[in-house]
Amino acid sequence: MKSFWQKLPKPILALAPMEDVTDTVFRQIVALCARPTVFFTEFTSIDGLFSRGREEVIHRLDYTESERPIIAQIWGNTPELFYKAAKLIAEMKFDGVDINAGCPEKNVTSHGGGVCLIQDPPRVAEIIEATRQGAGDLPVSIKTRLGYKKISDDWIRFLLEQDLDALIIHGRTAAELSKVPARWDEIAKAVKLRNDMGKNTVIIGNGDVVNYADAVAKCRKFGTDGAMIGRGIFHDLWAFDKNGVSHMDDHKELLRTLRKHMRLFEQTGKNFAILKKFFKIYVHGFPNASQVREQLMETDTGEEATKLLYTVKF
Repeated sequence: MKSFWQKLPKPILALAPMEDVTDTVFRQIVALCARPTVFFTEFTSIDGLFSRGREEVIHRLDYTESERPIIAQIWGNTPELFYKAAKLIAEMKFDGVDINAGCPEKNVTSHGGGVCLIQDPPRVAEIIEATRQGAGDLPVSIKTRLGYKKISDDWIRFLLEQDLDALIIHGRTAAELSKVPARWDEIAKAVKLRNDMGKNTVIIGNGDVVNYADAVAKCRKFGTDGAMIGRGIFHDLWAFDKNGVSHMDDHKELLRTLRKHMRLFEQTGKNFAILKKFFKIYVHGFPNASQVREQLMETDTGEEATKLLYTVKF
């Protein structure tokens, strides 16, 4: 049976999973502005999901029906916990499960997860099998990089041999972080390798994609089935708009969108301080923008911040 990945219209556009950014509220905002083809959750620790600190982690898997199709991304290095996490994700009726084998953040790598998995293919094979067993009918994908310290064709070949439903490739090695331009030519080699191997794995390219038009151009040039936008969403909430329409210069629209963001966020019951990292996306480009941001950072509640926004003049 074909997974939903095979049924999606191409090019497939995805919003990258980003820690403490792509929570359910931010995904809902992106969906309202210009939705991608598929959403991913923040990356979620499988160790945290099955520990005494579960309540501090489980909220990362919150989602609404407006965010479908929605993929839960999980990280760790223990096959048994990947099985349990995938089983939970299936019970929560996600559309798919993604294994994080690409994050270079210290809080992930210090526990042997993320990019560390690139160095241990046998364990990854066990993790994939355990995830499949737990996920049941849900498609399983992996998000990874081109290699650990250097580009590794063997790593990509190994992943393609696993017959994953989808493979998301960030066009840099772990060592390169985001310090060099994404190597889309290497992603293209992975596409060719997949075709030569006769595999059906959907390949999504990731790295330095700024908007829909850029994504389409990269997919055509390098042969990927789709593209993922990460940091580009910070510069344009309408990055996925197929007609290239953006309202990032419309300050009134941005502040209206910020108020929506705050209303949705308040419904989660999470600490208001968490929301403050988003202010710079919305408040910029007008004469007293920096002053308004400073004032917003000093507010303690959404109500207080909303009242301040209604006083802003351009």
